[in-house]
Amino acid sequence: MSKSLYELAAEMVTAQASHVAMTPDEMAEAITKAYQTLASIKAMEETGDAPEVETEPADEVPEKLLKLREAPLRSIRQKSVVCLECGAEFKMLTNKHLEQHGMTANEYRAKYGMKKRQPLSCKSLSADRAKVAKEKGLADKLVAARNAKKADAKKAKAPKKKAAPKADAPAE
Repeated sequence: MSKSLYELAAEMVTAQASHVAMTPDEMAEAITKAYQTLASIKAMEETGDAPEVETEPADEVPEKLLKLREAPLRSIRQKSVVCLECGAEFKMLTNKHLEQHGMTANEYRAKYGMKKRQPLSCKSLSADRAKVAKEKGLADKLVAARNAKKADAKKAKAPKKKAAPKADAPAE
């Protein structure tokens, strides 16, 4: 059995309220508006007056996106990164977004000729992370950890010295 419009509106507002603090009055108003919107959509569906939604054919790629694909590093900007697959802008291209295009971050980099360690985040975000790492002294800690690991490896590889045979005690 399908849900009533009121139940749908209440679910929508409940989901919104879980992310944004809302007073009871705001919730009531939001439920009313959501219900009215759902009712008008249902009425348009029943009468066939639904406005046609213009969609771009999937084959057409915007001209700006084609230019970015020619020079993929331009897609990584100061405050945003443009996905070269769909043209959406983000602070960082996440694995979750790239999964929508059926690829991993490494496949994305390879497809567009980027270096394997190229960050898929905007320049300001990368700079902020580098600044925090320097403030915490992560580079020094990394060097110390690597040196300690090398020292442990050398100790493990070093041959153990055999103990000298014990001399028999002289008989009295």
